[in-house]
Order: sequence, then C-alpha cells, then structure tokens
Amino acid sequence: MALDQREYTVAGMTCGHCVAAVAEEVEQVPGVTGVSVELEGGRVRVEGASVDDGAVRAAVEEAGYTVVAPSP
Repeated sequence: MALDQREYTVAGMTCGHCVAAVAEEVEQVPGVTGVSVELEGGRVRVEGASVDDGAVRAAVEEAGYTVVAPSP
C-alpha cells in the first residue's frame, strides 16, 4: 500500500510545547506513520496510508488548535 503525504496549516501554535502537543495527537490517528510539525508557518505534514482528513482535523482540535487549510 502506497503512503500518502499531506500538509495542513494550523493556527495558534506559538512554542515547542504546541508543536509537541499537535504531533502527539496526530500520531494517534489510524494509518499515520509519520508526523512533522513546523512552528514557523504552522505547517503539519502527515504521512500514512488511508489517513482520514477529518480524523487529522479532530486530532489537531483535541490538542487545542485549528486546521485553517489543507495545503495543496
């Protein structure tokens, strides 16, 4: 099964704790095999197979932040 890479823009992250909180929640989403969170620009890159966008958004919200846009 091929892995997909998706990128999201997340609002509200201001520090390393924010980055860690988002990464921890998104890593729990079924199918996710890798997460990279970039504080500068609020980018979250997700790698995995059959990852549900809604589940990623819910995980980000659980961490206390908001996905403002999936990046193209």
